[in-house]
Amino acid sequence: MKIKDVIATLEKFAPLPLQEEYDNAGLQVGVTEAEVSGVVLCLDVTEEVLAEAVEKGCNMVVAHHPLLFRPLRRLGDASQVERCVRYAVIHGITVYAAHTNLDNSREGVNFEIASRLALHDTALLQQSSNGGGSGIIGTLTHPMTAVNFVAKVKDVFSVKCAMCNDLLERPISRVALCGGAGDFLLAEAVDQGADAFITGEVHYHQFFGLEQIIQVMAIGHYQSEQFTPYLLQRIISRDYPSVPTYITKVNTNPILYL
Repeated sequence: MKIKDVIATLEKFAPLPLQEEYDNAGLQVGVTEAEVSGVVLCLDVTEEVLAEAVEKGCNMVVAHHPLLFRPLRRLGDASQVERCVRYAVIHGITVYAAHTNLDNSREGVNFEIASRLALHDTALLQQSSNGGGSGIIGTLTHPMTAVNFVAKVKDVFSVKCAMCNDLLERPISRVALCGGAGDFLLAEAVDQGADAFITGEVHYHQFFGLEQIIQVMAIGHYQSEQFTPYLLQRIISRDYPSVPTYITKVNTNPILYL
């Protein structure tokens, strides 16, 4: 099994044309004709993740967030990105990223989040013309009070705190969500009658003016997308069960809550 075959499977599930214009999903570093020895799956590519791949005998790392967002002007050791590229090349590791194309694909990142919350009757929150779309809206199995809903979300995502607006005084039933920086969908969630909106990041001023209109929860970028490596693992293992795949043991979240 070659690396290019793994990439073909990923791009069948999440075609690159689904990515946003600003994005740089796809092949980041390395060659694709080599036989794949194993794949490490992660949110972010760091030196620790690459070292883990070497330790496990893997020559491929599949990440959600691209290592290369902007062109490199030099290749030294002045930045983490430069060091990671050099490390990957030296150790023969191919790095691939499935980012907003995976966010925007049907059954992608946001559907994974929705399944963790046991939402049903799910649909894309904002559809695009190319068959994909952004965010998810769905319904809880049973309506919940805002207090219980916030507690449930914190438990599912293993977060100790969340940024919320005033607690909603009506039951929460219809839930919209978007992993990562999804606050651009907040108005759409309101328009579609969602009782709550969950995402990773929300700008300060967007919390204003929504009191008793919608329950807003920002749980952290990393935290909201933490299940993505498991989705990537299922995509690969479904077509190539003989390829060893490993969810990274490295917590790559750069933000500390002190």
